[in-house]
Amino acid sequence: MLEIKEDCYKGTRILFGNEKQDLLNECRNLLKLNDFVEIQIPIIQYQEIFTNKVGEENNNMMFFFTDRGNRDVCLAPEYTAVIQRLSKTVFKQKKDVKLFYVAECFRGEKPQAGRYRQFTQLGVEIINPSQHYTMFDIAVELCLIINNKLKYKTNLEVKRGLDYYKDGEGFEITSEQLGSSKQVCGGGEYDGGVGFAIGVDRLLSI
Repeated sequence: MLEIKEDCYKGTRILFGNEKQDLLNECRNLLKLNDFVEIQIPIIQYQEIFTNKVGEENNNMMFFFTDRGNRDVCLAPEYTAVIQRLSKTVFKQKKDVKLFYVAECFRGEKPQAGRYRQFTQLGVEIINPSQHYTMFDIAVELCLIINNKLKYKTNLEVKRGLDYYKDGEGFEITSEQLGSSKQVCGGGEYDGGVGFAIGVDRLLSI
C-alpha cells in the first residue's frame, strides 16, 4: 500500500492500494456473522454532542468551526458519543441492538508514528444490552485480522479518560511495537450500551 504525504494537510495522507479496505471487509464479514449491522455516521457533528464527553485532552484537539448558518459544529473525534445518543432516541425502545461502523475521525494532535490527524476507526457497539456482553474476545479477533503480526497486552481495568464510560473505566489492548502510541483498541460500558473502537491506521503502522 502506497502512502503519499506530499501536498497533504499535516497529519493526513493519501493511501493507494486495496490492502486496508480488504482487511476491513474481512472485519465486516466477521461482524455480520455475529449479527452486527453496519451503521454509517456523518463526520460533521454538532459540538454539543461531544461536550464533556471525550475528556479534556481530546476536547482540546477537536476541529471546531462555525458553519454558514452560525451553528457550532465539528469534525467527529470519535463516535461512541453519537451512538450513546441513539440509544436514548431512535433505539430507546429496542434492546440488544448490535451495530458497527467504519468511519473517519479527526483530532488535531501532534503527528507521529501510528498517530494521524485523520484516521479510521472501527467501532463495535451493543445498544441497550439486556445482559452482560463480553466484547473483549471479538475485539482481539478483529485486531488480529487487521494485523496478524500484532503482539499485544490487555488491561481489563483501566481509566480511559472518556467521560461517558461508567466510572471512567474500561479495557484497552496495547502493543509495545508502537513505541509511545501503545493503545490500538479501547472500550467499556457506558450509559446505554457497551462497545469498543479500534484505531485501524495505528494497527496497520506496525
